[in-house]
Amino acid sequence: MSTKLTAVLSAAALTATAAVAALSVSGTPAVAADCGVLFDDFNYTSSADSALTAHGWVPRSYQGGPGVPGATWSAANITFPSSGIMQLNSATDGTAAGTSHAEIYTSSKRYFEGTYATRIRFTDAPASGNDGDHINETFFTISPLNGDLDPTYSELDISEYLPNGGWGETGPINYQTTWYTYRNDPWYADNMHSEQRQSFDGWHTLVAQVAGGHVKYYIDGTLVGDHSGKFYPRQTMTINYNLWFIDTAAHTGGQSKYIEQVDWLYFAKNQVVAPTDAVSRAAAYRGAGTGFADTVDSSGTCTNPSPSTSATASSSPSSSASPSSSASPSPTTSVPAGCAGVQAWTISGVYNTGDRVVHERSKYGDPSGPPSGDGLHLWRARWWTQGSEPGWTAQWEDLGRC
Repeated sequence: MSTKLTAVLSAAALTATAAVAALSVSGTPAVAADCGVLFDDFNYTSSADSALTAHGWVPRSYQGGPGVPGATWSAANITFPSSGIMQLNSATDGTAAGTSHAEIYTSSKRYFEGTYATRIRFTDAPASGNDGDHINETFFTISPLNGDLDPTYSELDISEYLPNGGWGETGPINYQTTWYTYRNDPWYADNMHSEQRQSFDGWHTLVAQVAGGHVKYYIDGTLVGDHSGKFYPRQTMTINYNLWFIDTAAHTGGQSKYIEQVDWLYFAKNQVVAPTDAVSRAAAYRGAGTGFADTVDSSGTCTNPSPSTSATASSSPSSSASPSSSASPSPTTSVPAGCAGVQAWTISGVYNTGDRVVHERSKYGDPSGPPSGDGLHLWRARWWTQGSEPGWTAQWEDLGRC
C-alpha cells in the first residue's frame, strides 16, 4: 500500500558473472523455454519504448493513492539510465503540486503461487536536495479491492523500505506485509507483517515463495518472514514497483529527488525456488543473452514436484475456493442484441468515466479464471479505471444483461 546516486553498475555486473559461474538449479541450467517463467533484464530505452509495453509493463500516469493527495504519477519518472537497469524517480518540494511519484506494473493480473525474485537498489539519501522525507521504496504484488473488506483481496508487500520512517515510525525500517483485506473509510487494515529496523541502502535480492499456504520472504537469502493462515493470497495479482512519498511533513528546503533501481525480475509459476537458485537462474538468462522471457501462460503443469509446493492444512481458504490459473476464457467475439457495437472489456484497457464495455464477470474475481455463468452484461465506468474487473469492483455500474 498497497516503492545518494552512486555508480554501482560494475558491482552488479560482477555479481551476475559470479552467479553464472556458480550456476546450480537442481542440476539443470535455466533456458528461455522454461515453463511458467517471467524474466526481465530491463533492457529498454525509456518509458515510451514500445518493447516495454509489448512485454506487458505499464508506467503509471494517472492520479490517486497511495501517498500525498494531489501528487502526480508520471510515466516519465520511469527511466533506464544504463543497459539492464530500470530506475524509478520521485521528487517533492513539500507541496502536493510539487510532488511526483513513480510506479510501473504488469498489465496482466496473472501471478499467483510460485516464486517472485528481484534485485533492487534501495537508497537512504536523496540523489539531490535535503534528506529526511518519508519516502516508500517498494516491490509488491496486488489484486483490485472489490469493495470494502473484500475477502478475495490479495496483496504481498514483498518489501516496503522507509529509510526516513513514516506512519509514525522512525527510520530506517523495512516491512513485508501480507494482506487479507482493508477498508479506506474509516481505515481498517487486516494484515500480517514482519519488519527489520536497519538500513538497506544499496543492492539487495528480494524473494517471496508463495506455496502450501505459506508466504516466505527472504532478503539476500535470509528468511525474514513466514506468513500463513487466512492471509495467504486468494487470487492472481499484478507485479508492481513504486516509489512514493507517504506525506510531506518531514520535508525541508527546496526540491528533493529520490531514486530506486531494479536490476532484474524473475518469477517461476507454481515452483518453490531457493533464493540462491533464483539468482542463478536470472544470471543464466543474462549470461545466455536473453533479456526477456515469458512462458507464464505456456501449456503444461509448470510445477515443481517438491513436497514444499503441496497444499497443507491451514486456516486459509481451501484451494477449491481459489481462482483457477489454468482456465483462460477467450475474449468475446460476438455481442448479443442490446450490446451491439460495444467492445469487450480487457484487463489492460484504459477506461474513462462513461465508457461502456460488455463482459461476463469471472467466478472468483480472476478474469483469467472460470466465468460466473451470469452471461454478458453491459457495464459503464463510474470513473477512470484500468485493471478492475466489471462485476467485482465499484468502478463499474451494471446496466443489465445483454
